Amino acid sequence: MAEPLLQTDIPDVPLLARGKVRDIYDLGDRLLIVATDRISAFDVVMPNGIPDKGRVLTQMSLFWFDLTRELVENHLITAEVDEYPAELRAHADQLAGRSMLVRKAEVLPIECVVRGYLAGSGWKEYRAGGTVCGIALPAGLRESDKLPAPLFTPSTKAEEGHDENISPERAAEMLGEDTYRRVEQASLAVYRRAADHARSRGIIIADTKFEFGWSEGRLMLVDEVLTPDSSRFWPADEYEPGRSQKSFDKQPVRDYLESIGWNKRPPAPELPPEVVEGTTRRYREAYRLLTGRKLPAAPE
Repeated sequence: MAEPLLQTDIPDVPLLARGKVRDIYDLGDRLLIVATDRISAFDVVMPNGIPDKGRVLTQMSLFWFDLTRELVENHLITAEVDEYPAELRAHADQLAGRSMLVRKAEVLPIECVVRGYLAGSGWKEYRAGGTVCGIALPAGLRESDKLPAPLFTPSTKAEEGHDENISPERAAEMLGEDTYRRVEQASLAVYRRAADHARSRGIIIADTKFEFGWSEGRLMLVDEVLTPDSSRFWPADEYEPGRSQKSFDKQPVRDYLESIGWNKRPPAPELPPEVVEGTTRRYREAYRLLTGRKLPAAPE
């Protein structure tokens, strides 16, 4: 197994931002987005990474960009390193398979969440008052039940901590009614396309979140799309409403951290090898099942 890439080093290009997972470089009218193997839990980045995680996130996003490109434009220019500017090609060992050259966009200030099943914060709100993001739902639903129809439930973006669910009315005030309707329709269309494909591959997409931005006057899907970091993927053959579901994500990391009684504040503890390996397996398996492809080999 390749060593995880925890941080990129591309001295010839200005570093614009370093997030929990991604390093973003500024190329003027374009951005280079690199998905590292960093992993966070409870909003804290772990000291050791998950091998192949960044390549899974990037390759899966590329798969969905291609599958949904006639539904909504996206910001991808290329993910082929030999098509990058010369100052980037020299760093192919860091970039191959885990980076994208994209258009710059003015990103909208909301997360565009689509829920097809009742889980997470939606389940908590429903249990308390019969609503999800203020939208009334039928009585008697159970945890993990499929919703009568997918719901668009926007949230604010938090620089730190958790995003906060907001009402559709509040989101429309923030974006303007026309932009709100466009991202709502695009989000639901992409979710339905992806959910139908995933179901045919034995995976339920319980919910996911998208980001959109304006680039040269055009609305575009940006950032990562339908990955284990931005979505709940459930194995369809193990789905059973009325309880929480097994998921193709970083649950082994969360379970381990809960088991040792960590206080969920930095510094985070080192993850043991079995937790790292189990999490890597989940990410790779999600990619294999959803795309029908083998993850491209890491560069030597």
